[in-house]
Amino acid sequence: MTTLEAHRSVPTDVERLAALRRMKRVATGLLIVAAVVFAVSFALQDEVPWLAYVRAAAEGAMVGAIADWFAVTALFRHPLGIPIPHTAIIPRRKDEIGATLGAFVEHEFLSDEVVLGKLRSIGIARRLGGWLATPANAERLTAEASVAARGVLTLLGDDDVEDVIERLARRHLFEPEWGPAIGRVGARLVAADQQRAAVDAVLEKAEAWLEAHPEAFGSMVSDRLPRWLPGFVDRLVDDRAAREVLAFVRAVRADPGHPLRLAIDRYLAELADDLQHDPAMIARVERLKGELLESPRVREFAGEAWASVKATLDTALADPSSELRAGLTAAVVEVGARLVADEGLAAKVDTWVTDAAAYVVRNYRHEIAGVITETVERWDPRETTEKLELQVGRDLQFIRINGTVVGALAGLAIYSIATAVHALV
Repeated sequence: MTTLEAHRSVPTDVERLAALRRMKRVATGLLIVAAVVFAVSFALQDEVPWLAYVRAAAEGAMVGAIADWFAVTALFRHPLGIPIPHTAIIPRRKDEIGATLGAFVEHEFLSDEVVLGKLRSIGIARRLGGWLATPANAERLTAEASVAARGVLTLLGDDDVEDVIERLARRHLFEPEWGPAIGRVGARLVAADQQRAAVDAVLEKAEAWLEAHPEAFGSMVSDRLPRWLPGFVDRLVDDRAAREVLAFVRAVRADPGHPLRLAIDRYLAELADDLQHDPAMIARVERLKGELLESPRVREFAGEAWASVKATLDTALADPSSELRAGLTAAVVEVGARLVADEGLAAKVDTWVTDAAAYVVRNYRHEIAGVITETVERWDPRETTEKLELQVGRDLQFIRINGTVVGALAGLAIYSIATAVHALV
């Protein structure tokens, strides 16, 4: 039987109460039957001698039934409401019972040998891995985790998160000097000729724009010529200027060793060096950083960044078909498969879980068991009695039934032996 099936087979309190009442009726019914039989046999035993044996059996059955009824009832309440000493044991000693139960759990169930022995024997990692490796289980775990994560996102205060982002940005982005860091990165990029790709991209865009907009120069050059020159000269000059600029851009783009490229390389190298070593340049960058730091855009950036991240995460977590959910599910399945296949990893996980459980048991076993004691202490005596009677009361009614039967046999045996001895004497 699986754990789930075992859990489902546990009767509810309503079912327990019905069973208890049924067994009480049976036990009480046997006592009534024994009383009726006793009355009849007692009245007729002089006329029917063998009824004396029936009377003795019925008398013993009544004695056994009443004695066991008294014993069972005395556990939970005063019999017939009479405060007889040493009755109503459970409500009177409720706190002591709770303390004893807590101590029993602490020393017998939460001992190192019991807990660690059980954990080592069940192979937690392999069982967990097998469960996680099942796609349906992985999807279920991912769905539950997504609901929890969305709940956390809802609980997080936007202002608090924005404050954290702003503080992190100020600490990690604005407190260090920018100049030397930018200079070092720039020097490495120039040394690796990484700037050439950027220059090529700019030249390509410039060439495409000049080809698509030949009128861009317009009268830029001709406006600076003397007014007495003919109009066609102005147009020729403007066209010539546009073609020369386009040709120059094409030449720079086609020649990796063009002087302009080399000049750009030298400028970038010198700029990177100044950013690292020139106090004036470093100070200029720091002033720029200070102006940026005082700008309200820093706070706006923190708010926009958090709002964007929050909206993206919330949407992805809510959508079962999102890449994030699919990726999490695949990751869970992969982890489960690794736990099943990788003996080394499974052993490590088992060790981690065992060590964690050992730490909790050694340091908090008293507090864990104390929950039982404190819970029982908070119970009302009547509530405690009802709870315990629901759990064991039905079985205790069998004591009454057995007492009735055993009493009948004992009464019959005693009367038979006494009769036989009397006849011999």
